[in-house]
Formats: sequence, structure tokens, C-alpha cells
Amino acid sequence: MKKMLIVVISILVVLALGLWIATDYMLKFSLSPDPNRADTDSAYNKVLYSRFPDMRPWVDQMTTNQLLRDTFVVMPHSGERHHALYIPSDRSNGKTAIIVHGYKDCAIKFLYMGRMYYDVFGYNVLMPDLSAHGQSEGESIRMGWKDSDDLLYWTKVAEKLFSDGQNRCSIVVHGVSMGAATTMNLSGKSDLPLSIRGFVEDCGFTSVWDEFKEELKNRFSLPAFPLLYTGSALCKARYGWSFKEASPLESVKRCSYPMLFIHGDADTFVPSWMVHPLFESKPCPKYIWIAKGSEHALAYKDHPIEYTHEVRKFLNEIMK
Repeated sequence: MKKMLIVVISILVVLALGLWIATDYMLKFSLSPDPNRADTDSAYNKVLYSRFPDMRPWVDQMTTNQLLRDTFVVMPHSGERHHALYIPSDRSNGKTAIIVHGYKDCAIKFLYMGRMYYDVFGYNVLMPDLSAHGQSEGESIRMGWKDSDDLLYWTKVAEKLFSDGQNRCSIVVHGVSMGAATTMNLSGKSDLPLSIRGFVEDCGFTSVWDEFKEELKNRFSLPAFPLLYTGSALCKARYGWSFKEASPLESVKRCSYPMLFIHGDADTFVPSWMVHPLFESKPCPKYIWIAKGSEHALAYKDHPIEYTHEVRKFLNEIMK
């Protein structure tokens, strides 16, 4: 009996140790920053220009004319030094777009979106690097949850950058993928500045729990139990938030501002089904556009004219 008890205890210890190792690996795999995240040459040449070759002369022109600029700020609640690109427009009349990048991306990779707002709509543009992304400091990726606090601070930075004596800053926040989750989480806050007029979320997820559950199933063929439960608990202990509380779905329920939802119907990374409960949970005013045949975060690349048209319609509604 004693030997049997020792064997059982040994097995339980090995299983617990294995689960701990797997949980720690999962959290590091998911939330550790890209060690090359500040490689701006790669962001420009391997990502932006490979997807949008016509962006190279535009970036060169904007840089030569000193219109594409950098700014660094210290986040008041974390003390981290964060970076953003910004573009002032003399046609804006205070109208401003804050564009938020996706998971393990950076502002540079989304300059195609900045070009749309600057060239087509005549807006000022501010494009922050989220914590632990691009040139911003940070020890872990926060999946758009605590990032929404930083995004709130960036709205105040935008007001200082783009307001003048005649024109008050009027802001639309436009996020893609994890940036869309950040955008939606911001939208549910109760202390938003009067300068915000509306939000665009492009292929955001319902919650970190739902997104990681999909990834465990699709990438690793694993069920949610037990790894997702232990991973969420370890994330709470280590970083102060859990996978279930990080929920854009709950955030949009509290949002009274106009929001445009965009999602590709061929998206499997953030599955296209997620846009429907998000849209249904959001109180009016709200709008939705489904990009036919588009995979994750490719709605603009696949349908640039239609994408621009849908965003323009939305802006015409909220920026009156």
C-alpha cells in the first residue's frame, strides 16, 4: 500500500510539473515580445513594401518633406517609454485618426492605413506602437487589454499635437486585429475625452480566452482544458489580468459611440464568426461590412476601394 501511494504521488507530481512547464511555455509563447521588434528596416522592407510596393515612394516623399515624424512619451501609469509615428495634415480641420496595429506588429507595418486617412480623407494621423511592440518599451504583450489605458493616453497626446486655436481635435480610433481589440476595450471606458467621435474595429476577437482557445485547437489540436485554465491563472498571477476578463465583447456592450465592424469572411486566425456576437452586443449606432474572401487582416489589401468607401461613409456619419 505504501509503495502504491508513493507511485501515485510520484505520478501526480510528474503530471503537475509537466502541466506547469506546458503552462509556462504557453504563456511565454503567446505573450513574449518579438526580440527583433524594433527592427525598423525589416518592418519597412520585409512587411510593408512586400505587401504594398507602392508605399515605398510615398514613405520616401513623406520623410523627405518631414511630414512623417516620430514622437516618444512616457506612459503615466507604467513609466514605460512608448513610441508613435504621426503625420500632421494642413487639410484636417482638426480631424484625426489614431491607427492601432496588430499582434507582434508595429506602426510602420500599418502605414498603408495611415496613407488612406492622410491622402484620401485629409486627416491627421497618429500611429502608436503598443507596449512591447515596435520601438515601445514593455516586458509582455497584453493582447489589447491593458493597452487600452495606453491608447486613452494617446488620445490626449493627439489633442495636444493636432488641436489649434481654431480647430478642436476630433478623433476616430481605427484598430486592426489585436489593435481592434484594444480599440473595442477603449470604447467601453467611462472616461473617454469629448474629442473621440467613433471607432473602427477590423477583425478583432471577442475575448483573449476565445482567441487562445481557437489557437489551441487549430494550431496545436489541444482542448481548452486544462492548459487554458492554468494559463489564464498564471497570467493573472504574473501580469495582473486573466484571459476571460480581457473581453472586447464585454467592452462593446458599454460603448455608446458609433462603431464600424469589419471582418473578412475567410478569416481563420480570428475566426469570422466572432464579428457577429460583437456586432450584436454593441448598442446602436453601429455598422458592419464583411469583406468577401478575405483572410485575417487582409480586407484592405483585397478590397482597397470598397474598404475606403465603407470607412468614408462611416466618417461622414460621425464627423458632421
